[in-house]
Amino acid sequence: MTGESGYIQDLFDTAVVEPAPLPRTAAEALALLDDWVERDWIRALDHAFAAFVCKIVDERGEQPSAMLALLAAMASHQVGRGHVCLDVRHLCQATEPTLVLPPEGVGSLPADSLQPSDLFADVSPDELVSHLNQSCAVGNGELATPLVLDGSRLYLRRFWRYEQAIAAGIRKRLETHAEMTDTSLLARALDTLFGTSQEPDYQKLACALAARNRFSVITGGPGTGKTTTVVNLLAALQSVACESAGTDDASPYLRIRLSAPTGKAAARLSESIGGAVDRLPLEKLPGRPDKSAIPTQVTTLHRLLGSRPGSRSFRHNEDNPLPLDILVIDEASMVDVDLMASVFAALPDKARLIMLGDKDQLASVDAGAVLGELCQRADHAHYLPATAQWLESVAGCQLPPEQVDADGLPLDQAVAMLRKSYRFDEHSGIGVLASATNAGRLDRQLIAQCREQNFEDVAWLVPDGGSARPGINEPGVALLADHALTGSPERFRNSGAGRLVNDRPIDPPVGYGHYLDIVRGHKPASGNEADEREPWDAWATDVLTAFNHFKVLCALRQGPFGVEGLNREIAERLRRAGLIDRTEGWYAGRPVLITGNDYNLGLMNGDIGVTLSVPWDRNDAGEPVETLRVAFPSSDGSGTIRWISPSRLQSLETVYAMTVHKSQGSEFTHACLVIPDRLTPVLTRELAYTGITRARHWLSLVVSQEGVLKEAVGRGVIRASGLARLLV
Repeated sequence: MTGESGYIQDLFDTAVVEPAPLPRTAAEALALLDDWVERDWIRALDHAFAAFVCKIVDERGEQPSAMLALLAAMASHQVGRGHVCLDVRHLCQATEPTLVLPPEGVGSLPADSLQPSDLFADVSPDELVSHLNQSCAVGNGELATPLVLDGSRLYLRRFWRYEQAIAAGIRKRLETHAEMTDTSLLARALDTLFGTSQEPDYQKLACALAARNRFSVITGGPGTGKTTTVVNLLAALQSVACESAGTDDASPYLRIRLSAPTGKAAARLSESIGGAVDRLPLEKLPGRPDKSAIPTQVTTLHRLLGSRPGSRSFRHNEDNPLPLDILVIDEASMVDVDLMASVFAALPDKARLIMLGDKDQLASVDAGAVLGELCQRADHAHYLPATAQWLESVAGCQLPPEQVDADGLPLDQAVAMLRKSYRFDEHSGIGVLASATNAGRLDRQLIAQCREQNFEDVAWLVPDGGSARPGINEPGVALLADHALTGSPERFRNSGAGRLVNDRPIDPPVGYGHYLDIVRGHKPASGNEADEREPWDAWATDVLTAFNHFKVLCALRQGPFGVEGLNREIAERLRRAGLIDRTEGWYAGRPVLITGNDYNLGLMNGDIGVTLSVPWDRNDAGEPVETLRVAFPSSDGSGTIRWISPSRLQSLETVYAMTVHKSQGSEFTHACLVIPDRLTPVLTRELAYTGITRARHWLSLVVSQEGVLKEAVGRGVIRASGLARLLV
C-alpha cells in the first residue's frame, strides 16, 4: 500500500518522498521563505521585504501571487550577496548558481522540501517578466513602486535609483571636457614630470587623459604606479592652474581632496603619497606650484561626506556640495553603489572625479561592482582616433594601433589602464601567479614551478592528513599553525636569504613570532603616560609595522581552513611557544580587527590594532600598575597612535587570520593565502587574485587540493548590474 505522501518501489522496496507541492498563494510562498530563514538560507530581511511587497499589493486591491513573493525575496537576497539586481533570465537558466542556495556552511533541506530550482523549473524568463509587469508593486521607475523591472533585471527601487544616479553623474561629466586654457602648459608639465619618449608611457598617458576629463578612471594591477601617477597628475593640474591664474586670483590652487573607502586604505595612501610628493620637481614645473598645493592627508569617504550615525544620509549632498575642485578616490573597487551615488550627489557640477583602483580585485562587500563595470573594456582601450591624436599631441607618444577604435564609447575615453608593473618582473613568482590567475589559466607547469621553489618569492605548502599535534584540533592545520609562527623561511629558496628587490636586499620572510618578539622584548622602561608618551608611541608603531609583515588570508570564515578555526589554532600555537599568555579574552599581543564603524572612537570597519600592556595606571601607593590598551594607527596617515581601552571596543574579532575580502586595501610583506580543501561559491578568480596580490615580497600558498585552486581560478565573479549598459 502506498500512503498519501509517497509510494513503495516494487523493485527496491525503498521509500521515495515526493517533493512538496509548489506554493499556490502568497501566504504559502511566505511560509516557505520563513522555513528558509529558520535554516539560515536567506535573511529575515529578505522575508520581511517579500511580506512588505505582498502587503502593498493587497492594500491596492490586488491579490499578491506566490511568484511575486518569491521574486521579491530573491531580489533582496541577491542584494545581500553583492548584486544590484536579480536577473530573472539567469534565474530561470541557472537557478542554483544564480542564487547560491544553500549558502556556504548551511545544510540541505529535508528531502520533501522545495528547492529553489523546483520553483523556477517550469517557467520561462518571458513568463516571469510578463507576470512582474502585471503587478502594481513593479514599475519602470517613474512611479514609487518597491520593485523596478528594467528588461530582465529586477531591482529593489533604492538600488535602481543608485545605479541611475551614478550613470547620470558620469554622463554629465563626460559631455564636456575639463576647462583648460592652454594644453601646451599641460604638455610642458608632463614632459617635466615624466620626460619625453616615443614609446607609450602609460602613466603619462593616464595623466593626460585624466587632465582632459571631468570624470576619469585610472586602473592597474599592483606595482603599476597608481599612486605615483595620481600625484604627478595633481602636480600637473596645479602647475597649469598656477601658470594660468590671473593676478587678481586670491589663490591659484585647485582645491583637492584625497579619499579612500576605509580607514586602513586611507592610512596606506597617506603614507605612500607623502614620499611621492617629496620627489616631485615642483620648482621646474610651469607656475612653480608650492609643495602645499598637493595634499598628503587622506580621509575616508564617510568622513569626507559627513556621515550621520544611524542614517544613510550625509551632511554633504545636492543642497550642500563638497567644497572642492578635484576629488580622488583610491581603492575604488571597494566602493559600493550606495556610497558612489552619495559621492556623485555631493560633487559640485564642475568638480573633477578621479577614481583609482585595480579592476580585477574583488568588488565591494556590499552591493555593486562599480569599478569593474566601468573598466569592462579597459584591456583594449577603445580610444577614438580624435582621443589618440590629442594624447599624442599632449603626451608626445603614440598609442599602439590595437588601442584605437573608431567605434569607441564615450566612457572608453575616460578610462586609462596602467600596463607595466614596477614591483614584479618576469622572474617574480607573485607577478607570474597574479597574471596567470587573472587570465584564468593556472596550469600544471606553473604549479610545479611553485612547488619546486623555482621562484624566489613563492612557497607552496600542502597540509598533511596526519595526526593532529597537541592543542591542534584538525590534523591538516598543524603545519599552518607552525607556519604562522615562523613564516617558514626554510620553505623558500635559500631560506629567503640574499634576495634583492629593486637592487636592495630584503629580509627573509617572517611569521607572527616577529611582532610578538617586539611586543615582549622592545618594551620601553616604565613611566607614566603624561611625561613619557613618545617612547610608547614609537614602540606601538614598531609593533604595528611588524604585525603587517605577515598575514594569513582565508577564503572562508568557517571550517578547519576558515578564519574562525585558524584564529583559535594559531593563538594556541603562539601560546605553546610562550609568545602570548592566553588565547581567550584580552592579553598583551592580541591583534584585533574592528568589524563595525564606531564614530565616537573614530574607528572604522577594517581598522586593526594590537593590544599592549602599559604602566599608566597607579595603585593606592602611587606605583605604576600594568594595564591593557589597544594601539591603533591614526586613520589620517599622520603616523600618530591612538590608545584605546579594551572595554570601550564593541565590534571586533581576533585577527591572526582574516578573510581576503577584509584584506582589500592592505599590503603585507609576507602574505599566506589559504585555499580550502573544497570548492565553495566564494572561491573565485577574483578572490585568488586579490589574495595573491596582497603579498609585497613573499607569498606562501597553502593548498590542500590543486584541483580546487585550478577550478576556482577558472571561474570569475559575475555581479548582476545594469550600470555598464546605461553608459553605452
